[in-house]
Amino acid sequence: MTQRRSEPPPRLRVDQLTKRYAATVLDQVSIDFRGGEIHALLGANGAGKSTLCKIIAGLATPTDGTMSIDGEPYAPADKAAAETQGVQIVQQELNLIPTLSVAENLYLRDLPRRLLWIDRRKLHARAITALARMDLNEIAPETLAGELGIGNQQLVEIAAALDRDSRVLILDEPTAALAPAEVSRLFQHLRRLRQSGIAILYISHRLDEIMAIADRVSVLRDGRWIATEPISELDQDRMIRLMTGDESRTVRQAHTCHRQPRLGLRVQNLTRQPALNRISFEVAAGERLGIAGLVGSGRTELLRAIFGADLADNGEVFVAGDSVARRFVSPQQAVRRGVAMITEDRKANGLLLERSIRDNTTLGELRRFAGRGWRVLAGAEASATRQQVMDLEIQCRDIEQPAGELSGGNQQKVAISKWLLGRTARPPREPHRSHRVYLFDEPTRGIDIGARQRIYQLFESLASEGAALVIVSSDLDELMLTCDSIGVLSAGHWVRRFERDQFDRAQIMAACFQGPRRPRELTG
Repeated sequence: MTQRRSEPPPRLRVDQLTKRYAATVLDQVSIDFRGGEIHALLGANGAGKSTLCKIIAGLATPTDGTMSIDGEPYAPADKAAAETQGVQIVQQELNLIPTLSVAENLYLRDLPRRLLWIDRRKLHARAITALARMDLNEIAPETLAGELGIGNQQLVEIAAALDRDSRVLILDEPTAALAPAEVSRLFQHLRRLRQSGIAILYISHRLDEIMAIADRVSVLRDGRWIATEPISELDQDRMIRLMTGDESRTVRQAHTCHRQPRLGLRVQNLTRQPALNRISFEVAAGERLGIAGLVGSGRTELLRAIFGADLADNGEVFVAGDSVARRFVSPQQAVRRGVAMITEDRKANGLLLERSIRDNTTLGELRRFAGRGWRVLAGAEASATRQQVMDLEIQCRDIEQPAGELSGGNQQKVAISKWLLGRTARPPREPHRSHRVYLFDEPTRGIDIGARQRIYQLFESLASEGAALVIVSSDLDELMLTCDSIGVLSAGHWVRRFERDQFDRAQIMAACFQGPRRPRELTG
């Protein structure tokens, strides 16, 4: 009688994992993750994906349940203990230390030393090798991490994880800030890692990425495991049904152009060396202008220069309703002139994570709720916050819940809500006022399908009210879906502008890779 060969244990197994805070956020979840497999975790914001990954990575302790790696019990006390056992995580919220160099961030826990001093030559040599694995040869090891754009920061964090010996690699929304070329490059690395036997846990709201890279998919909903299926048996409609529990919902909308004859925003010869070179464009009132480009093309730098967060070297910005063009020298000045900016990194500069939803929503507009003696009218403030929570469908316990306790997508909605308060709040002392220009930098980063649709509806609503919108996104499909026109940046230069009837994915991508042209060749 021939004895049947037993299959090896899964690389990682979680069994009946439960996590409770004020409420249960993970409820008896059991999943096997195999070596040599890319296993995608899907679910709406708040489904429990990030909580599960934090427990696996030693960043949180389960209330109940067990884990094992290669059949051996696994219960890390902290992140360092997890890394010792070969579990690495790259989180959705970046964790680089901005005041340290790229090399120091890569090897912060393993700095090479010569006696009592850091061996800079060896450190930089190791960093160059790690960066080269991600084709980041253009980043100097001594560059401060805070000087990099968020896309390159994301790639540096991934490079750090890939440089360590791993049995399990967790990637939480790794492509949220990456352009298509960088996504393709990352996928090539992940496929090579898969062949080496690593178990890769991959979280993404981009279903086309899941279809392209995953071997199996597990779906969580409301903290519970729903299904685990091979990618060959799934399509996007079925994944959406599993995530929502409803009939298929796809992110689609009938596009209505609200562009008006009057000007909303004009940018003229805006320059900030070396990131931006003589950028000029106009946005009509009611128009949504998308900005496309590769990581490092200058997209974020452009919005920051318009908003006065970074001082431009030259150029002017004209906002509808103003009598003169100007160059904003601070965000406060831009806000006073009717310009709002939703930043790409909500954790670093979009929210006060330890403060409540109410505080984050109203902090910039407290004068609207000032009564006698300039005391805040708490009732009016709370009412306006609840209206924003309802309008944006923010999932929370109540308006006093700290923003840091919310899922990433709901945090993003709170970050947006503070700029929308002027549309609804009407305090006794001040007439209704709303912003005339909205600058959105990666507004749907880390947001699930349902929440993304809500943001798209917000674009539509703002445009219908006559606001001018400038939308930066690494997702070209998103720009083509939501925008009236798309401008392309390359290496800090304005390359071309496409109107809606000219939208063509191949041509827009070709423009992204084209590089700057001489001024007489520029169109749009």
